[in-house]
Amino acid sequence: MVLRSTGSWYIVQDEEGKNHECRLRGQFRLKGIRTTNPIAVGDKVTIAIDETSQNTVIKEVHERTNFIIRKATRLSKASHIIAANLDQAILVATIDHPRTSTGFIDRFLVTAEAYHIPAAIVFNKIDLYDQQQTEYLNELAGIYSATGYPCFHVSAIHKQNLGTFAAQMKDRISLLTGHSGVGKSALLNAIDPKLSLKTGELSAYHNKGKHTTTFAEMHALEFGGWLVDTPGIKEFGLYDFERDTLAQRFPEMRALMPQCRFTNCTHLHEPGCAVKQAVENKEIAQFRYKNYVNMMFSDFTNDN
Repeated sequence: MVLRSTGSWYIVQDEEGKNHECRLRGQFRLKGIRTTNPIAVGDKVTIAIDETSQNTVIKEVHERTNFIIRKATRLSKASHIIAANLDQAILVATIDHPRTSTGFIDRFLVTAEAYHIPAAIVFNKIDLYDQQQTEYLNELAGIYSATGYPCFHVSAIHKQNLGTFAAQMKDRISLLTGHSGVGKSALLNAIDPKLSLKTGELSAYHNKGKHTTTFAEMHALEFGGWLVDTPGIKEFGLYDFERDTLAQRFPEMRALMPQCRFTNCTHLHEPGCAVKQAVENKEIAQFRYKNYVNMMFSDFTNDN
């Protein structure tokens, strides 16, 4: 299993638990895969000793059960595979210090839905929020929980509510991601101190996090399971999505779509739309519908 990917070298753990530094055989880069990384953390691979160089090389990548992907920020026609063979994807979000927009949250959840990966949200830094922010957090988490996404309210610094979050990760392969500065590394160190991940501070000028993780890496959790820690993501551009299937990635909309008058309803302007009626009746959150509309009319790269 690939534990770390730096772009040129890979750390692969074998069946006996021994780690190997591996290079990638050249032909993998010639297969026309439109990704910035042909091999991702979590991939199951076959390794061997190259007779010419005597280096350990990856000679085969086994079929993935799933993977989660985002559009590469600098290469508009390329994608970046964040991780593969996951049991769940967890987004660490903050109401402030820095703020995680609902547009970013929903792009993450939509991507997880598209690749059939269960998702959860961890709201960190609850110790920093005033009453108004706490009320907003409770409202937001209530909406996502009702939609089917487990939500956790934690403080990594004060070690609040970490037990239920750790239980969510036990014996699973979990991806953890979010903006820089939301406290991913501090949170992981709090639930498993042996990880000893590097943590950073917020930039006082921009109120944004400084990158402390520079590449995706998989860690074994002391209480059981694996954790894929990722670099802080500024944007979560949607990749290879069809607009006519986007509503299916919103569970609350997907449940109502059979009730729409037209089978090809876009839920934008058609009469007899059950989704729009549910928004008017406040059965679907206004911000979730707004984010859906923004995605429908965007190039799937902007964090609205």
